[in-house]
Amino acid sequence: MTILHDPTALNASSTPTHRPRRLRRTAALRRMVEEHRLSVDDLIAPLFVTASEDERTPITSMPGQYRWSVDGLVREATELHTLGIPAIALFPAIPDALKDASASEGLNPDGLYPRAIRAVKAACPGLMVITDVALDPFSSDGHDGLVRDGIVDNDATLAAMTQLAVVQAEAGADVIAPSDMMDGRVRAIRTALDGQGFSSVSILSYAVKYASSFYGPFREALDSAPRQRAGIPTDKKTYQMNPANVREALRECELDVDEGADLLMVKPGLPYLDVIRYLRDRLPTHPLVAYNVSGEYAMLKAAAQNGWLDEKPAVLEALLGFKRAGADLILTYHARAAAEWLAGRA
Repeated sequence: MTILHDPTALNASSTPTHRPRRLRRTAALRRMVEEHRLSVDDLIAPLFVTASEDERTPITSMPGQYRWSVDGLVREATELHTLGIPAIALFPAIPDALKDASASEGLNPDGLYPRAIRAVKAACPGLMVITDVALDPFSSDGHDGLVRDGIVDNDATLAAMTQLAVVQAEAGADVIAPSDMMDGRVRAIRTALDGQGFSSVSILSYAVKYASSFYGPFREALDSAPRQRAGIPTDKKTYQMNPANVREALRECELDVDEGADLLMVKPGLPYLDVIRYLRDRLPTHPLVAYNVSGEYAMLKAAAQNGWLDEKPAVLEALLGFKRAGADLILTYHARAAAEWLAGRA
């Protein structure tokens, strides 16, 4: 009778010389030789603020995520900072009554967004606050730029963008993050910030933002989708990038670096790990940020809630994938949970 896998059947010439499994034998060995590590220092937590008096309002398509009142936002941000998370990215849910075609509420220094920024910085000055510069939260058209004669007018938008950036810097923003994908906006914002005495405020450019199908839950959270009415473009494909393109991402990054961007973002994240890797190899000295977007979060949460995935290892594996691809920082709705898991608290 033949004995399968009989070790005595191996002779010296057929015995493996190289055994990679040796370094996988114990947890300690695996930890010693692992090539990439996920840290709480890598995490940026996106948070939504609303004018509601309720401390928090659940976002249906993003289980575990909320629209926070200003008071609730301050408490949540303080807890995140206590967990070691170094930064939050703040997004405002503006009531429809305050929206108009010029996005003028974004310029109100006493509006919801500046008040929220000031409140967080007053309560937690060591926490970095990253603010979103785009018109869609404030626009009755739902676009990142000004709509003129049925098109999103790039150059007319730049003046509004620079004013938004200055208002946010005056409120205490540490990092300004233009997410609109208008051409030339980084230079315009950098010039405006420097001219108003905010040369130390950084710019995180959404340099590579694709016209993706993975933004749906975010747009629900802010009610910021393009409006379905005559004269309004129904999508953002004329300014956000084509998902088919990779080389174009490098061009966008090089332009933004030349215009003064300090950090560069790729959005979405998981379907675009190849883009992150492509950029990392070609821009070795510039910090890259991956945005693990709302649709990616919703998919993992739904799978976990249905028992199809074990949430903790699946989420940590996905976040590690960003690091392996070359991201320095990860903007993720999993930030709180990941910080707790990494600290051994859950």
